[in-house]
Amino acid sequence: MLTDSRLIVGLDLPSIEAAREMVDRIGATVSAYKIGLTLLARPGGVAFAHELRARGKTVFQDWKLHDIGAQVEGAARAVAEGGCDLLTVHAEPQVMRGAVKGRDAAGTGVKLLAVTVLTSLSDADLTDLGYGFSAADLVERRVRQALDCGVDGVVSSPLEAARVREIAREAGRPDFLIVTPGVRPEGADRGDQQRVATPREALLAGATHLVVARPVIGADNPLTAASAIVESIDGFAA
Repeated sequence: MLTDSRLIVGLDLPSIEAAREMVDRIGATVSAYKIGLTLLARPGGVAFAHELRARGKTVFQDWKLHDIGAQVEGAARAVAEGGCDLLTVHAEPQVMRGAVKGRDAAGTGVKLLAVTVLTSLSDADLTDLGYGFSAADLVERRVRQALDCGVDGVVSSPLEAARVREIAREAGRPDFLIVTPGVRPEGADRGDQQRVATPREALLAGATHLVVARPVIGADNPLTAASAIVESIDGFAA
């Protein structure tokens, strides 16, 4: 069966039981899953993440850690010691440095991803929040800080992926991960995302991984929806 490790399906579902059923329905077509706060915060949520890893899946724990450096250090170490593949923190220097310190103390292969600007935010939203930057400018600033802090990659919209890739190459980090939410197959509803692209557009821009949730888990046939995305990017490399 055709699969592609670049596709990460977001299990944005209300219960662990629903998420487990979704993974079973999709089967071997998807090898990587994102587990967000709704599931992680439920009793047994972290255990479910560990269960998926035990089943051979790549697990992205989307905690978006954001606290003082010492707390983030402790949390990142705890998550890394428990076992996961990708872990998110907010792209603020103190937060990122704490996460790197905690991950390194755990001695595991967890990849740290810094969240630059949430894909649900527009330039107008950033103005309302008091930022003096456009989304593109703020992403660039935070990418440079992420590279300085030593994280493994960023979470960024497909619309900024090309510039992120350019900055990473200039910094001598061609292996820098660019994980893009806000990916929608051609013709799919945008949902609450403001800055979106199709899977092929995101990869062409420089993304290394695509996060897709609603177009798969909200489909009448999630397996068919996931398979269509895999087929659309099969053999495609920017």
